Amino acid sequence: MQNMIPKCSRLKSLNGVVSSLIQTNTVQLTARRFSTERDDGPRKEHMDDEKRVPAAGKYRSAWKILHEEMEGIKTMKPPGTKVPREADVLIVGGGVIGSSVAYWIKQRNPKGSNVVVVERDPVYTRASSMLSAGGIRQQFSVPENVQLSMFTSQFLRNIKEHLTVIHESPPDVQFNHQGYLFLAPPRDAEQLAANVHMQRELGAKTVLLTKHQLGTRFPWLNLDGIECGSLGLEGEGWFDPWSLVRALQQKNLSMGTTYVHGDLISLEKEKMSTGRDQLVSGVIRVMNGQEFEVKFSLIINCAGPWAADVAEMAGIGQGEDILAVPLPVAPRKRFVYVSHCPEGPMLDCPFVIDPSGAYFRREGFGGHYICGSSPTEDQEPDVANFEVDYDFYDEVVWPRIARRVPVFNHSKLKSAWAGFYDYNTFDQNLVIGPHPYYKNFFFANGLSGHGLQHSLAVGRGIMELVLDGGYQTINLHKFHFDRLLTQTAVREQGIV
Repeated sequence: MQNMIPKCSRLKSLNGVVSSLIQTNTVQLTARRFSTERDDGPRKEHMDDEKRVPAAGKYRSAWKILHEEMEGIKTMKPPGTKVPREADVLIVGGGVIGSSVAYWIKQRNPKGSNVVVVERDPVYTRASSMLSAGGIRQQFSVPENVQLSMFTSQFLRNIKEHLTVIHESPPDVQFNHQGYLFLAPPRDAEQLAANVHMQRELGAKTVLLTKHQLGTRFPWLNLDGIECGSLGLEGEGWFDPWSLVRALQQKNLSMGTTYVHGDLISLEKEKMSTGRDQLVSGVIRVMNGQEFEVKFSLIINCAGPWAADVAEMAGIGQGEDILAVPLPVAPRKRFVYVSHCPEGPMLDCPFVIDPSGAYFRREGFGGHYICGSSPTEDQEPDVANFEVDYDFYDEVVWPRIARRVPVFNHSKLKSAWAGFYDYNTFDQNLVIGPHPYYKNFFFANGLSGHGLQHSLAVGRGIMELVLDGGYQTINLHKFHFDRLLTQTAVREQGIV
Protein backbone atom coordinates (compact mmCIF):
# COMPACT_ATOMS: atom_id res chain seq x y z
CA MET A 1 0.00 0.00 0.00
CA GLN A 2 1.30 3.39 -0.95
CA ASN A 3 0.91 5.62 2.10
CA MET A 4 1.15 9.34 1.38
CA ILE A 5 1.14 10.39 5.06
CA PRO A 6 4.66 11.26 6.26
CA LYS A 7 5.20 9.91 9.76
CA CYS A 8 5.83 12.49 12.48
CA SER A 9 8.85 11.95 14.73
CA ARG A 10 7.87 10.27 17.98
CA LEU A 11 8.50 11.56 21.46
CA LYS A 12 10.48 8.85 23.26
CA SER A 13 10.86 9.96 26.86
CA LEU A 14 7.26 10.10 28.10
CA ASN A 15 5.07 7.56 26.40
CA GLY A 16 5.73 4.77 28.89
CA VAL A 17 4.94 6.83 31.98
CA VAL A 18 1.80 8.49 30.63
CA SER A 19 0.31 5.43 28.90
CA SER A 20 0.74 3.35 32.04
CA LEU A 21 -1.39 5.82 33.96
CA ILE A 22 -3.96 6.65 31.31
CA GLN A 23 -5.24 3.47 29.65
CA THR A 24 -7.83 4.86 27.28
CA ASN A 25 -8.01 6.42 23.85
CA THR A 26 -11.13 8.45 24.48
CA VAL A 27 -11.38 11.45 26.76
CA GLN A 28 -13.53 10.91 29.85
CA LEU A 29 -14.79 14.38 30.60
CA THR A 30 -18.14 15.86 31.55
CA ALA A 31 -19.71 17.63 28.56
CA ARG A 32 -19.41 21.38 28.91
CA ARG A 33 -22.08 23.82 27.93
CA PHE A 34 -22.32 24.23 24.17
CA SER A 35 -21.94 27.77 22.86
CA THR A 36 -22.66 28.87 19.31
CA GLU A 37 -20.84 32.15 19.85
CA ARG A 38 -17.32 32.56 18.52
CA ASP A 39 -14.56 34.00 20.65
CA ASP A 40 -13.30 36.67 18.31
CA GLY A 41 -11.08 38.32 20.86
CA PRO A 42 -7.30 38.16 20.37
CA ARG A 43 -5.64 35.10 21.91
CA LYS A 44 -2.95 35.92 24.47
CA GLU A 45 0.53 35.46 23.08
CA HIS A 46 1.88 34.40 26.47
CA MET A 47 -0.28 32.17 28.64
CA ASP A 48 0.24 31.25 32.26
CA ASP A 49 2.16 28.02 32.70
CA GLU A 50 -0.95 26.49 34.29
CA LYS A 51 -2.88 26.92 31.04
CA ARG A 52 -0.40 26.54 28.21
CA VAL A 53 1.58 23.32 27.92
CA PRO A 54 4.95 23.76 26.15
CA ALA A 55 5.08 23.15 22.43
CA ALA A 56 4.96 19.62 21.02
CA GLY A 57 8.35 18.09 20.38
CA LYS A 58 10.19 20.00 23.10
CA TYR A 59 11.95 17.94 25.77
CA ARG A 60 10.47 17.87 29.25
CA SER A 61 10.94 15.39 32.06
CA ALA A 62 8.41 12.63 32.56
CA TRP A 63 7.58 14.01 36.00
CA LYS A 64 6.82 17.44 34.53
CA ILE A 65 4.37 15.96 32.04
CA LEU A 66 2.78 13.81 34.72
CA HIS A 67 2.26 16.95 36.81
CA GLU A 68 0.69 18.82 33.90
CA GLU A 69 -1.61 15.97 32.89
CA MET A 70 -2.89 15.33 36.40
CA GLU A 71 -2.78 18.80 37.94
CA GLY A 72 -6.56 19.02 38.07
CA ILE A 73 -6.74 16.41 40.81
CA LYS A 74 -5.19 18.59 43.52
CA THR A 75 -7.36 21.60 42.61
CA MET A 76 -10.57 19.54 42.48
CA LYS A 77 -11.02 20.63 38.85
CA PRO A 78 -11.75 18.08 36.12
CA PRO A 79 -8.66 15.92 35.67
CA GLY A 80 -6.11 16.65 33.02
CA THR A 81 -6.63 15.27 29.54
CA LYS A 82 -4.43 12.96 27.56
CA VAL A 83 -3.78 14.99 24.42
CA PRO A 84 -1.25 13.51 22.00
CA ARG A 85 1.57 15.89 21.21
CA GLU A 86 1.87 14.59 17.64
CA ALA A 87 -0.47 13.07 15.05
CA ASP A 88 -0.19 11.94 11.48
CA VAL A 89 -3.79 13.06 10.85
CA LEU A 90 -5.66 15.63 12.95
CA ILE A 91 -9.42 15.59 12.30
CA VAL A 92 -11.39 18.62 13.53
CA GLY A 93 -14.92 17.47 14.31
CA GLY A 94 -15.89 14.02 15.53
CA GLY A 95 -19.45 13.77 14.22
CA VAL A 96 -20.54 11.44 11.45
CA ILE A 97 -18.21 12.99 8.83
CA GLY A 98 -15.11 13.18 11.04
CA SER A 99 -15.67 9.69 12.44
CA SER A 100 -16.17 8.33 8.93
CA VAL A 101 -12.88 9.86 7.76
CA ALA A 102 -11.10 8.37 10.78
CA TYR A 103 -12.65 4.96 10.15
CA TRP A 104 -11.58 4.73 6.53
CA ILE A 105 -8.02 5.86 7.22
CA LYS A 106 -7.58 3.48 10.15
CA GLN A 107 -9.24 0.46 8.57
CA ARG A 108 -6.69 0.44 5.74
CA ASN A 109 -3.90 -0.08 8.28
CA PRO A 110 -4.83 0.34 11.95
CA LYS A 111 -1.21 0.52 13.09
CA GLY A 112 0.08 2.49 10.11
CA SER A 113 -1.17 5.95 11.07
CA ASN A 114 -1.79 7.98 14.22
CA VAL A 115 -5.24 9.60 13.96
CA VAL A 116 -6.52 12.17 16.47
CA VAL A 117 -10.11 13.47 16.40
CA VAL A 118 -10.95 16.73 18.23
CA GLU A 119 -14.60 17.08 19.23
CA ARG A 120 -16.03 19.74 21.54
CA ASP A 121 -19.39 17.99 22.10
CA PRO A 122 -18.50 14.34 22.84
CA VAL A 123 -22.09 13.34 23.62
CA TYR A 124 -23.27 14.93 20.33
CA THR A 125 -26.20 16.78 21.87
CA ARG A 126 -25.89 19.51 19.21
CA ALA A 127 -24.38 17.56 16.32
CA SER A 128 -26.11 18.25 13.00
CA SER A 129 -26.60 14.59 12.12
CA MET A 130 -28.10 13.76 15.52
CA LEU A 131 -30.73 16.45 15.03
CA SER A 132 -31.65 15.55 11.46
CA ALA A 133 -34.64 13.57 10.19
CA GLY A 134 -32.32 10.62 9.52
CA GLY A 135 -33.20 10.23 5.84
CA ILE A 136 -31.21 8.58 3.05
CA ARG A 137 -32.15 8.84 -0.62
CA GLN A 138 -30.62 8.24 -4.01
CA GLN A 139 -32.90 10.68 -5.80
CA PHE A 140 -30.58 13.53 -6.75
CA SER A 141 -29.96 15.35 -10.02
CA VAL A 142 -26.13 15.29 -9.79
CA PRO A 143 -24.78 11.78 -10.57
CA GLU A 144 -22.05 11.92 -7.93
CA ASN A 145 -24.62 12.65 -5.24
CA VAL A 146 -26.58 9.59 -6.34
CA GLN A 147 -23.42 7.47 -6.10
CA LEU A 148 -22.56 8.85 -2.65
CA SER A 149 -25.94 7.79 -1.27
CA MET A 150 -25.88 4.43 -3.03
CA PHE A 151 -22.60 3.58 -1.32
CA THR A 152 -23.89 4.60 2.11
CA SER A 153 -26.98 2.44 1.60
CA GLN A 154 -24.83 -0.53 0.63
CA PHE A 155 -22.57 0.03 3.65
CA LEU A 156 -25.54 0.13 6.03
CA ARG A 157 -26.82 -3.17 4.67
CA ASN A 158 -23.52 -4.76 5.72
CA ILE A 159 -22.85 -2.61 8.78
CA LYS A 160 -22.34 -5.60 11.08
CA GLU A 161 -19.52 -6.81 8.87
CA HIS A 162 -17.89 -3.37 8.78
CA LEU A 163 -18.35 -1.97 12.29
CA THR A 164 -18.77 -4.87 14.72
CA VAL A 165 -16.34 -4.69 17.65
CA ILE A 166 -15.38 -7.72 19.71
CA HIS A 167 -17.21 -7.94 23.06
CA GLU A 168 -19.78 -5.38 21.86
CA SER A 169 -23.27 -5.95 20.46
CA PRO A 170 -23.38 -5.78 16.64
CA PRO A 171 -24.52 -2.34 15.46
CA ASP A 172 -28.11 -1.89 14.31
CA VAL A 173 -29.09 1.46 12.77
CA GLN A 174 -32.76 0.44 12.37
CA PHE A 175 -32.86 1.09 8.64
CA ASN A 176 -36.47 1.57 7.48
CA HIS A 177 -36.52 0.77 3.75
CA GLN A 178 -39.65 2.75 2.99
CA GLY A 179 -38.22 4.84 0.14
CA TYR A 180 -38.58 8.49 -0.78
CA LEU A 181 -41.50 9.82 -2.81
CA PHE A 182 -40.86 13.04 -4.76
CA LEU A 183 -44.02 14.68 -6.10
CA ALA A 184 -43.78 16.96 -9.14
CA PRO A 185 -46.19 19.50 -10.66
CA PRO A 186 -46.46 19.72 -14.47
CA ARG A 187 -43.63 22.28 -14.75
CA ASP A 188 -41.15 19.86 -13.08
CA ALA A 189 -42.32 16.59 -14.63
CA GLU A 190 -39.75 16.53 -17.44
CA GLN A 191 -36.86 17.19 -15.08
CA LEU A 192 -38.06 14.52 -12.65
CA ALA A 193 -38.25 11.98 -15.49
CA ALA A 194 -34.70 12.87 -16.58
CA ASN A 195 -33.47 12.45 -12.99
CA VAL A 196 -35.06 9.01 -12.71
CA HIS A 197 -33.50 7.94 -16.01
CA MET A 198 -30.04 9.00 -14.82
CA GLN A 199 -30.50 7.37 -11.41
CA ARG A 200 -31.54 4.07 -12.98
CA GLU A 201 -28.53 4.11 -15.31
CA LEU A 202 -26.32 4.34 -12.20
CA GLY A 203 -28.08 1.34 -10.68
CA ALA A 204 -30.58 3.03 -8.36
CA LYS A 205 -33.94 1.27 -7.99
CA THR A 206 -36.08 4.33 -8.73
CA VAL A 207 -39.35 4.36 -10.66
CA LEU A 208 -41.46 7.10 -12.23
CA LEU A 209 -45.17 6.95 -11.34
CA THR A 210 -47.98 8.67 -13.20
CA LYS A 211 -50.70 10.56 -11.38
CA HIS A 212 -53.03 7.58 -11.77
CA GLN A 213 -50.41 5.17 -10.40
CA LEU A 214 -49.79 7.47 -7.43
CA GLY A 215 -53.51 7.56 -6.63
CA THR A 216 -53.76 3.78 -6.77
CA ARG A 217 -50.69 3.16 -4.64
CA PHE A 218 -51.20 5.97 -2.10
CA PRO A 219 -54.96 6.65 -1.87
CA TRP A 220 -54.45 8.93 1.15
CA LEU A 221 -52.66 11.53 -1.04
CA ASN A 222 -54.39 14.61 -2.44
CA LEU A 223 -52.91 14.85 -5.94
CA ASP A 224 -54.24 18.27 -6.94
CA GLY A 225 -51.52 20.02 -8.95
CA ILE A 226 -49.39 16.85 -9.20
CA GLU A 227 -48.35 15.45 -12.58
CA CYS A 228 -46.12 12.53 -11.51
CA GLY A 229 -43.84 11.23 -8.79
CA SER A 230 -40.63 9.27 -8.34
CA LEU A 231 -40.33 6.51 -5.75
CA GLY A 232 -37.24 4.72 -4.46
CA LEU A 233 -37.93 1.00 -4.21
CA GLU A 234 -34.65 -0.04 -2.59
CA GLY A 235 -31.88 1.51 -0.51
CA GLU A 236 -33.91 4.56 0.55
CA GLY A 237 -35.70 5.46 3.74
CA TRP A 238 -34.45 6.52 7.15
CA PHE A 239 -32.33 5.23 10.01
CA ASP A 240 -31.04 6.15 13.47
CA PRO A 241 -28.14 8.64 13.21
CA TRP A 242 -26.97 8.11 16.79
CA SER A 243 -26.50 4.37 16.24
CA LEU A 244 -24.29 5.01 13.22
CA VAL A 245 -22.10 7.61 14.96
CA ARG A 246 -21.74 5.42 18.05
CA ALA A 247 -20.80 2.39 15.94
CA LEU A 248 -18.19 4.39 14.01
CA GLN A 249 -16.70 5.78 17.21
CA GLN A 250 -16.52 2.35 18.87
CA LYS A 251 -14.84 0.87 15.83
CA ASN A 252 -12.38 3.76 15.64
CA LEU A 253 -11.44 3.41 19.29
CA SER A 254 -10.87 -0.31 18.81
CA MET A 255 -8.43 0.52 15.99
CA GLY A 256 -6.48 3.04 18.05
CA THR A 257 -8.02 6.38 17.08
CA THR A 258 -7.78 9.01 19.84
CA TYR A 259 -10.82 11.20 20.54
CA VAL A 260 -10.05 14.44 22.40
CA HIS A 261 -12.76 16.50 24.09
CA GLY A 262 -11.72 20.05 23.32
CA ASP A 263 -11.65 22.97 20.89
CA LEU A 264 -9.09 23.74 18.21
CA ILE A 265 -8.36 27.42 18.89
CA SER A 266 -5.46 28.19 16.52
CA LEU A 267 -3.25 26.81 13.77
CA GLU A 268 0.46 27.43 13.31
CA LYS A 269 2.38 27.44 10.02
CA GLU A 270 5.98 27.41 8.84
CA LYS A 271 7.66 28.67 5.68
CA MET A 272 8.75 25.80 3.44
CA SER A 273 11.75 25.69 1.07
CA THR A 274 9.32 26.24 -1.83
CA GLY A 275 8.41 29.64 -0.40
CA ARG A 276 4.92 28.55 0.57
CA ASP A 277 3.57 28.20 4.08
CA GLN A 278 2.55 24.82 5.45
CA LEU A 279 0.38 24.14 8.46
CA VAL A 280 2.36 22.23 11.07
CA SER A 281 0.50 22.32 14.38
CA GLY A 282 -2.64 23.34 16.20
CA VAL A 283 -3.50 24.41 19.74
CA ILE A 284 -6.29 22.48 21.48
CA ARG A 285 -8.03 23.88 24.55
CA VAL A 286 -9.58 21.23 26.78
CA MET A 287 -12.35 21.50 29.34
CA ASN A 288 -10.29 22.71 32.30
CA GLY A 289 -8.74 25.51 30.24
CA GLN A 290 -5.40 23.90 29.51
CA GLU A 291 -4.00 24.34 26.02
CA PHE A 292 -1.92 21.74 24.20
CA GLU A 293 0.02 22.05 20.98
CA VAL A 294 -0.35 19.08 18.61
CA LYS A 295 1.93 18.70 15.62
CA PHE A 296 0.46 17.00 12.55
CA SER A 297 1.19 16.01 8.99
CA LEU A 298 -2.37 16.46 7.70
CA ILE A 299 -5.39 18.31 9.06
CA ILE A 300 -8.92 17.52 7.89
CA ASN A 301 -11.71 20.01 8.45
CA CYS A 302 -14.90 18.14 9.46
CA ALA A 303 -16.26 20.89 11.70
CA GLY A 304 -19.75 20.94 10.20
CA PRO A 305 -21.55 24.29 10.57
CA TRP A 306 -18.40 25.81 12.08
CA ALA A 307 -16.06 24.72 9.28
CA ALA A 308 -15.46 28.30 8.12
CA ASP A 309 -14.04 29.17 11.55
CA VAL A 310 -11.45 26.40 11.22
CA ALA A 311 -10.59 27.55 7.70
CA GLU A 312 -10.07 31.10 8.95
CA MET A 313 -7.57 29.84 11.53
CA ALA A 314 -5.45 28.74 8.56
CA GLY A 315 -5.84 32.16 6.93
CA ILE A 316 -8.31 30.89 4.30
CA GLY A 317 -10.43 33.86 3.35
CA GLN A 318 -8.11 36.18 5.25
CA GLY A 319 -5.22 36.66 2.83
CA GLU A 320 -4.49 37.56 -0.78
CA ASP A 321 -4.89 35.75 -4.12
CA ILE A 322 -5.95 32.15 -3.43
CA LEU A 323 -6.17 32.82 0.31
CA ALA A 324 -8.64 35.64 -0.27
CA VAL A 325 -11.42 33.14 -1.10
CA PRO A 326 -13.25 31.97 2.05
CA LEU A 327 -14.92 28.64 2.69
CA PRO A 328 -18.61 29.53 2.06
CA VAL A 329 -20.08 27.41 4.85
CA ALA A 330 -22.32 28.82 7.56
CA PRO A 331 -24.78 27.41 10.12
CA ARG A 332 -28.43 27.48 9.10
CA LYS A 333 -31.07 26.52 11.63
CA ARG A 334 -33.75 24.01 10.67
CA PHE A 335 -36.75 22.80 12.67
CA VAL A 336 -38.02 19.23 12.87
CA TYR A 337 -41.55 18.69 14.21
CA VAL A 338 -43.28 15.56 15.50
CA SER A 339 -47.05 15.36 15.07
CA HIS A 340 -49.57 12.69 16.03
CA CYS A 341 -52.32 11.49 13.71
CA PRO A 342 -53.73 8.04 14.55
CA GLU A 343 -55.72 7.92 11.30
CA GLY A 344 -52.70 8.79 9.14
CA PRO A 345 -50.94 6.55 6.59
CA MET A 346 -49.03 3.69 8.14
CA LEU A 347 -46.80 0.98 6.61
CA ASP A 348 -47.24 2.27 3.06
CA CYS A 349 -45.99 5.77 4.00
CA PRO A 350 -42.64 6.67 2.39
CA PHE A 351 -40.55 9.79 3.07
CA VAL A 352 -42.70 12.27 1.10
CA ILE A 353 -41.24 15.43 -0.47
CA ASP A 354 -43.94 17.89 -1.55
CA PRO A 355 -43.33 20.45 -4.34
CA SER A 356 -43.92 23.18 -1.73
CA GLY A 357 -40.73 22.11 0.07
CA ALA A 358 -42.54 20.45 2.98
CA TYR A 359 -41.72 16.87 3.92
CA PHE A 360 -43.03 14.18 6.26
CA ARG A 361 -42.38 10.55 7.14
CA ARG A 362 -43.73 7.98 9.53
CA GLU A 363 -42.00 7.65 12.91
CA GLY A 364 -42.67 4.27 14.49
CA PHE A 365 -46.07 2.57 14.39
CA GLY A 366 -48.09 4.71 16.78
CA GLY A 367 -49.37 7.34 14.38
CA HIS A 368 -46.46 9.74 14.82
CA TYR A 369 -44.89 11.66 11.93
CA ILE A 370 -41.74 13.72 11.52
CA CYS A 371 -42.22 16.77 9.32
CA GLY A 372 -40.68 20.10 8.38
CA SER A 373 -39.81 22.48 5.56
CA SER A 374 -36.86 24.62 4.54
CA PRO A 375 -37.50 28.34 5.03
CA THR A 376 -37.10 30.94 2.31
CA GLU A 377 -34.23 33.43 2.51
CA ASP A 378 -36.41 36.01 4.25
CA GLN A 379 -37.61 33.35 6.73
CA GLU A 380 -34.14 32.19 7.82
CA PRO A 381 -34.16 31.89 11.64
CA ASP A 382 -31.55 33.29 14.00
CA VAL A 383 -28.68 30.85 14.68
CA ALA A 384 -27.77 32.34 18.05
CA ASN A 385 -29.82 29.71 19.89
CA PHE A 386 -31.66 26.40 19.48
CA GLU A 387 -35.14 27.73 20.15
CA VAL A 388 -37.94 26.28 18.02
CA ASP A 389 -40.29 28.52 16.05
CA TYR A 390 -43.71 26.93 16.56
CA ASP A 391 -45.40 29.62 14.46
CA PHE A 392 -43.43 28.28 11.49
CA TYR A 393 -45.19 24.94 11.97
CA ASP A 394 -48.64 26.52 12.28
CA GLU A 395 -48.22 28.93 9.36
CA VAL A 396 -46.02 26.97 6.93
CA VAL A 397 -45.51 23.27 7.64
CA TRP A 398 -48.93 22.14 8.85
CA PRO A 399 -50.96 23.82 6.05
CA ARG A 400 -48.70 22.26 3.41
CA ILE A 401 -48.75 18.70 4.68
CA ALA A 402 -52.47 18.89 5.53
CA ARG A 403 -53.22 20.01 1.97
CA ARG A 404 -51.30 17.02 0.60
CA VAL A 405 -52.69 14.51 3.14
CA PRO A 406 -56.14 15.76 4.25
CA VAL A 407 -56.25 13.50 7.32
CA PHE A 408 -53.35 15.54 8.76
CA ASN A 409 -55.89 18.30 9.41
CA HIS A 410 -56.69 16.29 12.53
CA SER A 411 -53.07 15.88 13.66
CA LYS A 412 -51.66 17.34 16.87
CA LEU A 413 -48.15 18.70 17.34
CA LYS A 414 -46.35 16.73 20.07
CA SER A 415 -42.74 17.93 20.10
CA ALA A 416 -40.05 19.63 18.06
CA TRP A 417 -36.33 20.39 17.99
CA ALA A 418 -33.88 22.59 16.12
CA GLY A 419 -30.54 21.72 14.55
CA PHE A 420 -27.96 23.23 12.22
CA TYR A 421 -27.12 22.52 8.58
CA ASP A 422 -23.52 23.08 7.50
CA TYR A 423 -24.92 25.17 4.69
CA ASN A 424 -22.82 25.88 1.60
CA THR A 425 -23.98 29.36 0.63
CA PHE A 426 -22.30 29.06 -2.80
CA ASP A 427 -24.14 26.06 -4.30
CA GLN A 428 -25.39 23.91 -1.38
CA ASN A 429 -23.04 21.07 -2.30
CA LEU A 430 -20.08 19.29 -0.79
CA VAL A 431 -16.63 20.91 -0.56
CA ILE A 432 -13.99 18.18 -0.43
CA GLY A 433 -10.30 17.68 -1.08
CA PRO A 434 -7.14 19.71 -0.41
CA HIS A 435 -6.89 23.47 -0.36
CA PRO A 436 -4.99 24.71 -3.45
CA TYR A 437 -2.48 26.60 -1.27
CA TYR A 438 -2.20 24.43 1.86
CA LYS A 439 -1.73 20.98 0.41
CA ASN A 440 -2.04 19.35 3.85
CA PHE A 441 -5.37 21.05 4.71
CA PHE A 442 -8.36 18.97 3.54
CA PHE A 443 -12.06 19.86 3.44
CA ALA A 444 -15.10 17.66 4.07
CA ASN A 445 -17.71 20.37 4.49
CA GLY A 446 -20.84 22.10 3.26
CA LEU A 447 -23.14 19.14 2.65
CA SER A 448 -26.19 21.34 3.38
CA GLY A 449 -28.37 18.67 4.97
CA HIS A 450 -26.93 15.67 3.09
CA GLY A 451 -24.12 14.94 5.54
CA LEU A 452 -25.64 11.86 7.16
CA GLN A 453 -26.48 10.09 3.92
CA HIS A 454 -23.19 10.96 2.20
CA SER A 455 -20.88 10.64 5.20
CA LEU A 456 -19.52 7.14 4.63
CA ALA A 457 -18.69 7.75 0.99
CA VAL A 458 -17.16 11.16 1.75
CA GLY A 459 -14.91 9.56 4.38
CA ARG A 460 -13.82 6.93 1.88
CA GLY A 461 -13.09 9.62 -0.71
CA ILE A 462 -10.84 11.52 1.72
CA MET A 463 -9.01 8.28 2.53
CA GLU A 464 -8.39 7.61 -1.16
CA LEU A 465 -6.97 11.10 -1.67
CA VAL A 466 -4.69 10.76 1.35
CA LEU A 467 -3.49 7.18 0.96
CA ASP A 468 -3.79 6.58 -2.81
CA GLY A 469 -3.18 10.08 -4.12
CA GLY A 470 -6.49 10.17 -6.00
CA TYR A 471 -10.06 8.89 -6.09
CA GLN A 472 -10.38 5.16 -6.71
CA THR A 473 -14.17 4.79 -6.57
CA ILE A 474 -16.37 7.91 -6.94
CA ASN A 475 -14.69 10.83 -8.72
CA LEU A 476 -15.47 13.87 -6.58
CA HIS A 477 -13.20 16.40 -8.29
CA LYS A 478 -16.13 18.63 -9.28
CA PHE A 479 -16.68 19.28 -5.55
CA HIS A 480 -13.13 20.51 -4.86
CA PHE A 481 -12.40 23.96 -3.47
CA ASP A 482 -11.05 24.99 -6.88
CA ARG A 483 -14.59 25.56 -8.15
CA LEU A 484 -14.90 28.47 -5.72
CA LEU A 485 -11.90 30.15 -7.37
CA THR A 486 -13.46 29.86 -10.84
CA GLN A 487 -17.04 30.47 -9.60
CA THR A 488 -18.18 27.17 -11.16
CA ALA A 489 -21.24 26.14 -9.19
CA VAL A 490 -22.53 22.57 -9.03
CA ARG A 491 -26.31 22.86 -9.18
CA GLU A 492 -28.33 20.16 -7.41
CA GLN A 493 -32.06 20.30 -8.07
CA GLY A 494 -32.85 17.77 -5.36
CA ILE A 495 -32.15 20.09 -2.42
CA VAL A 496 -34.64 19.57 0.42
